[in-house]
Amino acid sequence: MLEQHYLTTLFEPKSVAVIGASDRENAVGNVLFKNILSSGYKGRLYAINPKHETVQGQQAYKSIEEIGARVELAIIATRAQTVPQIIEQCGRSGVRNVIIITAGFSESGHIGAALERKTLEIARSYNVRILGPNCLGIIRPELGLNATFAKMTANTGNLALVSQSGAMCSAVLDWAKANQVGFSSVISLGMTADVDFGEILDYLIYDNRTHYILMYVEGIRNSRRFMSALRSAARIKPIILLKAGRHEAGSAAASTHSGMAAVSDTVFDAAVRRAGVVRVQNVGQLFYAAKALASKFRPLGNRLAIITNGGGPGAMAADRAGDLGIPLAELSNETMAVLNKALPANWSHANPIDIAGDATPERYRDAILAVTQDPGVDSTLVMLSPQAMTQPLEVAKAIVEIADKTNRSIICCWMGEEQVREGRKFLEESGIPAFRMPETAIELFHHISKYYRNQKLLLQTPEPTRQHGRPEAEGAKMLIEALLAERRKVLSEMESKAILRAFKVPVAQTMVARTATEALLLAEQIGFPVAMKVDSPDLSHKSDAGGVRLNITSAPAVRNAYHDIIDTVQKRRPDAKINGVSIEPYLSRPNGRELMIGVFRDPIFGPVITFGAGGFDVEIFSDRSVALPPLNTFLAKDLVDSTRASKILDQFHNMPPVDREALTEVLLCISEMVCELPWIVELDLNPLIVDENGAIAADARIVIDHASGASGDRYAHMSIYPYPVHLIQEWTMNDGKVAIIRPIRPEDAEMEQEFVKNMSDESRYYRFMDTLRELTQTMLVRFTQIDYDREMALVATVTNDDGKDTQIGVARYVGNPDGESVEFALAVGDDWQKCGVGRKLMTALIDCARQKGYRAVVGDVLSTNSKMFRLMTSLGFSIHPHPDDTAVKRVVKPLTG
Repeated sequence: MLEQHYLTTLFEPKSVAVIGASDRENAVGNVLFKNILSSGYKGRLYAINPKHETVQGQQAYKSIEEIGARVELAIIATRAQTVPQIIEQCGRSGVRNVIIITAGFSESGHIGAALERKTLEIARSYNVRILGPNCLGIIRPELGLNATFAKMTANTGNLALVSQSGAMCSAVLDWAKANQVGFSSVISLGMTADVDFGEILDYLIYDNRTHYILMYVEGIRNSRRFMSALRSAARIKPIILLKAGRHEAGSAAASTHSGMAAVSDTVFDAAVRRAGVVRVQNVGQLFYAAKALASKFRPLGNRLAIITNGGGPGAMAADRAGDLGIPLAELSNETMAVLNKALPANWSHANPIDIAGDATPERYRDAILAVTQDPGVDSTLVMLSPQAMTQPLEVAKAIVEIADKTNRSIICCWMGEEQVREGRKFLEESGIPAFRMPETAIELFHHISKYYRNQKLLLQTPEPTRQHGRPEAEGAKMLIEALLAERRKVLSEMESKAILRAFKVPVAQTMVARTATEALLLAEQIGFPVAMKVDSPDLSHKSDAGGVRLNITSAPAVRNAYHDIIDTVQKRRPDAKINGVSIEPYLSRPNGRELMIGVFRDPIFGPVITFGAGGFDVEIFSDRSVALPPLNTFLAKDLVDSTRASKILDQFHNMPPVDREALTEVLLCISEMVCELPWIVELDLNPLIVDENGAIAADARIVIDHASGASGDRYAHMSIYPYPVHLIQEWTMNDGKVAIIRPIRPEDAEMEQEFVKNMSDESRYYRFMDTLRELTQTMLVRFTQIDYDREMALVATVTNDDGKDTQIGVARYVGNPDGESVEFALAVGDDWQKCGVGRKLMTALIDCARQKGYRAVVGDVLSTNSKMFRLMTSLGFSIHPHPDDTAVKRVVKPLTG
């Protein structure tokens, strides 16, 4: 049984004090206090104003220290200069949560930033949590709490709105009122000086009033906490996100407003895709997406069929689909035959399917039934424009009838207003999204189909490395440490390729010549033809400096090329340090495609892997996709397929398709590198030549730095915590059988379900305190798709004679809402009890919790489970009465002291 979340008293306060409450019309403190009074807040409300005896008819106190009763939430609406002293008073009075409405902190310059630091320093000394500063406040409609200075309030509903912009909150509230949209929470974060997105998402996971989460983001401070909370929340509750700063001007404005470093929009987009979140571009899309997720709209893919009674609207929809890269479904011959039979001869005979202006409900029904049974169609957009013979309501009823019988998603566009209003309302009330304009409908389809695609990305849990403990990988680390000791950050091509080779990236052999004579010897050793390139730490683009010569076929040509390279580079770049000229085989691959793989370090999200066209094309076409490591095969292929360059990898002109598996393998090796080598700041493989026979890096450049790797957490440089292979261990039981103890993975779902099914009724009851026979799909997802940074599940498996793994036990913990302890659960298969499995799993689990810095491991055990009590006592747990249930006892093991 979980304790309440540590932010509960911030968002569900039983008592509120408004510091700066006022009678002065239109003052922030006036509007704020009036809103709380008029919204029907059910808790105790106090006004703090040292200059008045009463405020808005309520008793006023000179300071929060005069109240003499516990205050769970203080809201400050006074000048910025007064805030540190007020925080001090709140801390002395036992207030643990403060919302600072006031502006004038880090967003206003150096003086404001110093004031913010002082405020935070005082707050931390008293364990006071701060929402804001420079925020609108919060609204909790079910509690009757409107603690904002907005002119409107919110209806009760199941959407939570979390926004860094107070103005955006106000705009959304205004929109929602007109569209009958309700909220569980409206939370304005402001500057996020203390409480940030990650912690609020954490709270909303536990809030059973919240079913969907809407977010407006300008910037983030802690990418690991943000991504961890976002991924955890998105597994349970759909999240729709709107971010400002998609372009440079908007990004600068958002950075100025939020006081945070600007986030690369491309990187941010890759991050939220990986988190299983749908990102939208405007407020209208934000709510349309939320309403669609709450409906029956569940696209299986992005192949769209359009059915329309007007050619013009169908063409508009097709145009917008083309803009967004949505493929119109190719109808099968069988579907075409059915449509030819059901529709008039003048129908369009193509997708969009124009069924003519006199289309009856029956004609609509026949067309929809035909396309929804086509395996090449994922979803259908049904459009209706009002014409003299149109029956909008009857067509809507026909669609609802079909929608209940098909597993294909249907979305509608009823164009117009008066004549179609009743039909559109019927569709919406039946759970089918219906819109006025085709562009809106297409955009909604685009966002929601991306949401379900992104959920597949969320399921991926790649390992950081397949090279764990391999001597070559350890050698790469030693080389980097030696180079840093020499105060070098830019690696030579030869050094860069040595690092890559250690991680199994295929590279062209490279050696550096310091003289023309050395160049001759190396060329003879390597074999003609060769490629020659200037070796300089100051030149990222060697060709631009005249430092590259290709297809050198003889010794005299080598000597001439050496002198020519040195002379040309010295003239064009006299500032560049020249170490010599590198000699390598000239890679003559007539079917080769030149690609680029890169790595750069984003200041917020850490290492980012890029892929796109290589060679000179990388500068011309700017065709690249980005992904956050770690990658697995699915994610690597998705990275490649997200570029235009992917089209030339298949049969192209007279060239055969490339070896895509070899390309995928290179991406996985690069992913391993950036996971295991936190010192890497930049990496360029350009060109990476790929053909039907494999892949090889012709050129490579790596930049390293000290600061990137300075942390006790081996993956502190990454925003997504990889699969923790370092926790895998072999364990030999007393009877000689070998078990593997390892963290659980999503693909273990079938094994986990089988394990639970095979448990005895007693064992299942002891584990779940319920009579369930098997795990529900939701439970199975929750148990096997975990975030290793915030929870852990260790399974014990043995390998059967048929080579198949069987689960014999599992121990897991989840972080308690208090942020300091974890709650554990343990189950061991009946045939494996008394073999030491439970003790081994619990010992490993306790070690994990201790390494993560938790202070205690707790669990609830049925009072009749004597075997569990014996095990817990032997592991150092103490046994206590449960505060709420006499049938259960609580076991606790402190991890400190």
